[in-house]
Amino acid sequence: MRNLFAHPAVEVAGLVDTNDKVRDWLAGHYPELPFSTNTAMKQLEEWGAQAVVLATPAGTHFDLASQVLESGRHCLVEKPLAMTSGECRQLIDLATRAGVILMVGHTFLFNPVVRELKTIIQAGNLGEIYYAHAQRLNLGRVRKDIDAVWNLAPHDISILLYLFGQMPSRVSARGASYIQPGIADVAFLDLEFPDGKYASIQVSWLDPQKVRRLTVVGSQQMAVYDDVAENKLVIYDKGVDRAHPEKATLGSYEDFGTFQLRLRAGGIQIPQIDFVEPLKMEIAEFVEAILQNRKPLTDGANGLHTVQVLEAATRSMALEGTFVSVER
Repeated sequence: MRNLFAHPAVEVAGLVDTNDKVRDWLAGHYPELPFSTNTAMKQLEEWGAQAVVLATPAGTHFDLASQVLESGRHCLVEKPLAMTSGECRQLIDLATRAGVILMVGHTFLFNPVVRELKTIIQAGNLGEIYYAHAQRLNLGRVRKDIDAVWNLAPHDISILLYLFGQMPSRVSARGASYIQPGIADVAFLDLEFPDGKYASIQVSWLDPQKVRRLTVVGSQQMAVYDDVAENKLVIYDKGVDRAHPEKATLGSYEDFGTFQLRLRAGGIQIPQIDFVEPLKMEIAEFVEAILQNRKPLTDGANGLHTVQVLEAATRSMALEGTFVSVER
């Protein structure tokens, strides 16, 4: 709401929520703004709304977004876009036929730190990318409608797909339920990419400390993005080099010196990044995509790709961690 009100091209028409307590919150923050508990499209017509932001439980996304798109309105949906890839495709089709913008709220793709890391990787500064590992841990908020994979992993999956520029070919996932039967509180995901890259993700809402960290390891340098640290992006000039690369001819090893490896522990770099609130940039992308009639960065296809990986992870968890192919 704050970022919508702050955008010069946006006029907020009203807020709909089935929780009456939100009415009290709204009265204290935006007393002039209309409030309704009526989720029917008729309410949007009365307010003259042209676009809708859906920040509702994941299981409601498909039904509500379908209604919004069918009514001819642009729609920004919180992650995940929907609960199945089939539902995602239906939403994409609805948006296409209605000629409106469909966007998913993968907020971290609008984080200036993640974008800087993408630039560094594309420039080849890290060398050949070997692998990445991510942790997203906290104590709470425990959800009842979706597990930790569907609640937390969309962030890191969307970041990895953005950084690597490709979909994984296979996914393995293992999870454990401690608080609520059948709802995983902690999970470990492994992603294999077609070109040999590898990534692992750990998610949990039962850890004592808040951790939001992603490490990318390359042949030349390594990068650590830590969202809760003061220096959110640090580049380490570290790696493993061959001691005498000039001795290796045509892939053969002619003497012991050719085999020797050495650790390289150089300095660190802390890129200067002008930080802008990611949610502000996400709202701006939604508005500009509407005004310019173009696809947003996190369009329906972007949301579909993340859900396809989540589906593969869910299938793998049911198979006790067996690698499964990501359906395309």
